[in-house]
Amino acid sequence: MIFIRKAKSTDATSIIDFQLKMAWETEEMKLIPEIVTEGVQAVFEDHSRGQYYVAEDNSRIIASLLITFEWSDWRNCSVWWFQSVYVVPEFRRKGVFRKMYNHIRQLAEEQDIAGLRLYVETKNIRAQKTYEALGMSSEHYNFYEWMRK
Repeated sequence: MIFIRKAKSTDATSIIDFQLKMAWETEEMKLIPEIVTEGVQAVFEDHSRGQYYVAEDNSRIIASLLITFEWSDWRNCSVWWFQSVYVVPEFRRKGVFRKMYNHIRQLAEEQDIAGLRLYVETKNIRAQKTYEALGMSSEHYNFYEWMRK
């Protein structure tokens, strides 16, 4: 039975591990564990930075994601961004992310959030198909960035 809940600081070790694995799997990027650890801890110390959610199966954390917040002056309310989505490989294609997405979407509707957004690595076609199957689209915007690091 898969259970979705807000993450607790005691879940940080799993979340950190997931982030290191995700960076390698999606971009072959080797992150610095100490920096990722500090970044994850920063979210738990200051909830204005975001909120982690985890999926559990028999008390084992099998997935995590981070929700961050964007203010929309056009809508006079917040938009939530999915970030740092990771599902343990043996649980992929089994509806775990769908369950997490539906949980977050229900919370967003209850809290009058304008909408949900995410970005996906351009070559990650499987993830794009998953998001499209959930009714998300990439019709309106292209994503551009400048990153110092």
